[in-house]
Amino acid sequence: MATPNTSTRPVPTEPARATATDTARVLTLALAPIVAQGVIARRRRVVALAGKLDTDGRGVAVLQDLRDRYGPGPVRLRIPGRPAALVLDPGHVRRTLTESPDPFAPDSWEKRGALRHLQPHGVLISHGSLRAARRVFNEAVLDTGKPLHEQAGAMTRVVHGEASWLGSVAAGDGALTWDTFIPAWWRTVRRIVLGDGAREDHRLTDDLTHLRNRANWSGLVPQQKARRDRFRNAVRTHLDRAEPGSLAAMTARNPADGRTDPVDQVPQWLFAYDPAGAVAYRALALLTAYPDELARVRAEIAERDLTEPHDLPRLRAAILESVRLWPTTPLLLRDTTVPTTWGGSTLPAGTAMIIPTWFLHRDDRTRDDADRFHPEQWLDGSAREDWSLVPFSAGPAACPGRELVLFTASTFLAVLLRDLDPEQPAELSGGEPLPKGLDPFALRFPVRAIR
Repeated sequence: MATPNTSTRPVPTEPARATATDTARVLTLALAPIVAQGVIARRRRVVALAGKLDTDGRGVAVLQDLRDRYGPGPVRLRIPGRPAALVLDPGHVRRTLTESPDPFAPDSWEKRGALRHLQPHGVLISHGSLRAARRVFNEAVLDTGKPLHEQAGAMTRVVHGEASWLGSVAAGDGALTWDTFIPAWWRTVRRIVLGDGAREDHRLTDDLTHLRNRANWSGLVPQQKARRDRFRNAVRTHLDRAEPGSLAAMTARNPADGRTDPVDQVPQWLFAYDPAGAVAYRALALLTAYPDELARVRAEIAERDLTEPHDLPRLRAAILESVRLWPTTPLLLRDTTVPTTWGGSTLPAGTAMIIPTWFLHRDDRTRDDADRFHPEQWLDGSAREDWSLVPFSAGPAACPGRELVLFTASTFLAVLLRDLDPEQPAELSGGEPLPKGLDPFALRFPVRAIR
């Protein structure tokens, strides 16, 4: 379990205001490199450059220095026209996330500008009664909170087939690369979400990727409504088939009024699975770098028939460590809907509350596991009590697809590890401390077939 170092930590008091110089330093050295890598869709070249320059590690150091200077915050930043505060204390993280959607609204100004490019009626950028209705619909379809989805049997058959195919291709090539992995992952995702008829609909996910790349710029670029309409019509066509075993079938079974707009909820399900692929791929790299844990995972797999759905706690723990070490949502955003009091000070309504998850997860001044692989905390339950760890967010606005993503990723990796013996990639050959940034696009696993 991570042990906080409290000897030099300031006592939480009230929001402090950073100087203009310190604000500029935070924006340019900590936040800008994170945003530049792509918040909605990863920019492959920028991710590679960030890894080479260790911008994630430098950003952690900048925020450590900020906390030393101003206390745990929230630390107000001097951004013209946009009140903003960094949330650096686990207790403040807990308050911000558990008191969503009011007074801390998930539909931040930046998020609305971004997601309007691909899902203007999505739950993430909704508020009030509309958000509540859309949240209920999402939770019903995604079977939120259940380790095994209602359609887990059909989904397992999909995952098993696609992962087995990938394993045979990789074994023939003698290596598993991202460019081999990701097409198989996307075929799996399209079939789980939209049914077998969407397996080869590459244009649909290509259009989604294009719209997500536009969304990276939030409101700074115009919307491409023609492409969005084409994407939306394709989604509707697949939903109308309501193929058994898919989320499309679950959508048909859960009535929704016109305001809920089921079609506009689907993009979130699809694009959330994209970074989940990177999480699974990095988890595979972690396991190859830690042979003892890999052996435990192999023992877990050996006990099960992988053509049937299973909860795989050790594999899930490895995947959760992957997303802790390299968060796919490095910044959680909330906007205050009313003035909020912190200690003796008040933050005005409309303040952007910025939770830097990549910093909280990798802060080596407060976490003794900041730069090492520590899956046991997800098995013994200690991670769930730690509010500095929020890889899927938390509170009422937590990711409703958390369990479905973990189930899909763990089953996919289980089949690969049953069929393949992967070697450790060069990027993790240095042991500990683990790098603050790990480019999944560059990972290459030499492999041999097990059977």
